[in-house]
Amino acid sequence: MSDVTDRLTNCFRVVFPSLSDASITTASTATVPAWDSLAAITLLQVVQEEFNLEIDLERLGELSSFEAFSEYLTAETK
Repeated sequence: MSDVTDRLTNCFRVVFPSLSDASITTASTATVPAWDSLAAITLLQVVQEEFNLEIDLERLGELSSFEAFSEYLTAETK
């Protein structure tokens, strides 16, 4: 796993502690019932703190899966 993946997995663990490690990497708003608007904002805050960056709230709709977060963070941290 890459550094981004490891760190992002930890962020998801904080927000969604009931998810298994295998479930985290395939997590999305469609597959995680607990991923509501409050969880989305919490996840965004946790990710911003972990990666020390600011993510525009308007991007929140695009960041609706582990994969989407991973792609965004990989591009932003290069």
